[in-house]
Amino acid sequence: MGATGSKLEKALGDQFPEGERYFGLENFGNTCYCNSVLQALYFCVPFREQLLEYYGNSKNPGDVEENLLTCLAELFMQISTQKKKTGVIAPKRFVQRVKKENELFRGYMHQDAHEFLNFLLNELVDILEKETAKGPAENLSPPEKITNGPHAGLVNGAKKEPLVTWVHKNFQGILTNETRCLRCETVTARDETFLDLSLDIEQNSSITSCLKNFSSTETLNAEDKFFCDKCCSLQEAQKRMKIKKPPHILVIHLKRFKYMEQLGRYKKLSYRVVFPLELKLTNTMEDADCEYSLFAVVVHVGSGPNHGHYVSLVKSHNHWLFFDDENVEMIDESAVQTSFGSAQEYASNTDHGYILFYESLAANNAS
Repeated sequence: MGATGSKLEKALGDQFPEGERYFGLENFGNTCYCNSVLQALYFCVPFREQLLEYYGNSKNPGDVEENLLTCLAELFMQISTQKKKTGVIAPKRFVQRVKKENELFRGYMHQDAHEFLNFLLNELVDILEKETAKGPAENLSPPEKITNGPHAGLVNGAKKEPLVTWVHKNFQGILTNETRCLRCETVTARDETFLDLSLDIEQNSSITSCLKNFSSTETLNAEDKFFCDKCCSLQEAQKRMKIKKPPHILVIHLKRFKYMEQLGRYKKLSYRVVFPLELKLTNTMEDADCEYSLFAVVVHVGSGPNHGHYVSLVKSHNHWLFFDDENVEMIDESAVQTSFGSAQEYASNTDHGYILFYESLAANNAS
């Protein structure tokens, strides 16, 4: 434990960032899904800073009932105030709380890091909203409850003003679902919020092409016709999804686990999907291109969905680091490319990028 710490300190030498801490997280029996996501979130600096600020403001332990948010804030505080620069921390309280809150994560089964991230962010939002509302208000269940779900938004959802928490300010974007009736040309637009984007993937593709497919126009015909309010009948229509407002932190989930009807189970897609270190979002309603920089990748290691391991690659102060539970190492930027996936169906490398975290460069410049 000490050896890896000193090795990392030696590797960084004088370049060790002032005030930064690089700590591995102990694994409590298949909790790598949790550790890998926690590392990505810890190095999402705006989120970390707001969480620590929240911790500082609510430091009256007698008043605050323990919940997932207080446990996460406490863990981040514990890491950031360590006397040593490197080492290992056991996120015991946090993991116990996760298991208490959600039976899905109670066993020792291999869990899905994306499901965990989704659960965690939505849970933090709920806690913050309840604290803000200080009582049952009707907007305690915002549209993000079903992230990326088909019913995730209200029609003209903006009318019902949901509370905007600092979790929303970091991760929430807005999608517009546009449907154009091919008979009367009327366009019906419906906004829905998202905390992450789940993208279908194809072999030998890139994030850019996956995003293009996500926003491509689809024709609704035959039994999929659209009920047009203006024509008062079912009509053929064209539908497309566009990013109306890009988030500060863009979280992209690659759908690497696909249900195969003929097999009756999920299969892992090891497709090669290239993700750039700098990403431009062009297909957004805000006319300006939105530029993002990659700062974390949660990687799934293994050939199947029900077993395997999660690690994370994180960029901090222009250095790339590899976090594998207790182990933390410095890596070369080019190592990120090893998790793009493989061009062949069966390859020896099973490390595949699964959740990508991009930070808006505009957000960086503004702060």
